[in-house]
Amino acid sequence: MSKVAASAIPGADPVEALIKSIRIPPRPSLLADLQRELAGTDPSPLAIGRIIASDVGMAGALLKLANSSFYGGKRKAKSINQAIIFLGINQVAALMTGLLARQVIAADNAALSNFWDISTRRAQAMVFLSHRLRIGEPDVAHTFGLFCDTGVPLLMQRFPDYAATFAAAAREAARPFTALEDERHSTNHAAIGCLLARNWGLSSDVSWAILHHQDYSVLEDSATDDAVRSLVALSLLAECAIQKYQGHPESLEWDKGGARACAYLGLSPEETTDLLDELHDSFHAEH
Repeated sequence: MSKVAASAIPGADPVEALIKSIRIPPRPSLLADLQRELAGTDPSPLAIGRIIASDVGMAGALLKLANSSFYGGKRKAKSINQAIIFLGINQVAALMTGLLARQVIAADNAALSNFWDISTRRAQAMVFLSHRLRIGEPDVAHTFGLFCDTGVPLLMQRFPDYAATFAAAAREAARPFTALEDERHSTNHAAIGCLLARNWGLSSDVSWAILHHQDYSVLEDSATDDAVRSLVALSLLAECAIQKYQGHPESLEWDKGGARACAYLGLSPEETTDLLDELHDSFHAEH
């Protein structure tokens, strides 16, 4: 863990009391059961299948997601056990974690109408990039992509004026996105998302990458773990592709950190353009 990361978690001061006033949803029991099985010396696909099948609604949603064009390929799973065989237990667990998050973390505010759609697309982009560049574990990339902005709906629940802060921060052309959040609310969505990830038992790489995902200086910080820096770098590529897919000619976040991400990943401008075009095409291939 870098010194930067260690200092960014809220400490024992007035900010701590503020953080405690923000409702962090407890880890779902189904997720705890999944993680317990995965943490064993020899995780059983059958046991994981039984855990998932214990919630019929979640099992059905998972099977539909596993058979989507992005994850399913040509093979269509007819059961949870088949999905585990086709995708692997870690990827299935990552998909299930995302479904549980969507169920628990409300995003029904008008300003969040497409929150989970964007989060899901980001997760898909992270999986694509992880495979394409052979960096990290795709299931870890997926989980990070889904959870990196989960602090946003939690802060909207806590602060009536946070939607205005979020909109203004998204227009910041030079400063980090989190700077305005810190000024107005004494915390930010990255810190809250990190706390949620820790409380839900997600990997430390995911937690710290969430904390730093808009602090692009970590890409040049050799004290920060490579797994964390890789997730931050890949998230910038994903963000750029999503902005293009949504019809936006530019991405302010890419302008802030894109060059550093490409330098960290060792991508030339031509390679970056080709990769972003492939990712953009993969979005359209879903339809």
